[in-house]
Amino acid sequence: MLLPLLTAFASADGHQVSLVAHPDVDTRTLTRDTTRAIFAMRQRTWPDGQAVRVFVLPSNHAVHGRFTKERLAVYPHQLQLAWDRMVFSGTGQAPNRVSSQPEMLERIATTPGALGYLEREYLDDRVQVISME
Repeated sequence: MLLPLLTAFASADGHQVSLVAHPDVDTRTLTRDTTRAIFAMRQRTWPDGQAVRVFVLPSNHAVHGRFTKERLAVYPHQLQLAWDRMVFSGTGQAPNRVSSQPEMLERIATTPGALGYLEREYLDDRVQVISME
């Protein structure tokens, strides 16, 4: 009886986190390096020149942790350090922070050029999934 329960917890926590963008974004695929550069706020435009508006969940949010580790191959604190360095040195700014996945969905759906991430159950037709190479 305990084994199915453990399996249920493992699958509930193992939801895929998808990279999502505003529907007006022409880019359909990004490499891990480009995605990492965008989320580190080093790359500020899409390949077609449109400004990227990056949205992230709080650094201590479980989905943020999974996204950074699984999709970007960096730890959340490494990303935070990069943002802090840019803000304090005056060379850049931190991404837009949202408090929840429903808020992330709403902001990406209504902000041209927006990029963020969501678990699959939060996806709807107001945003597009960007695949990663």
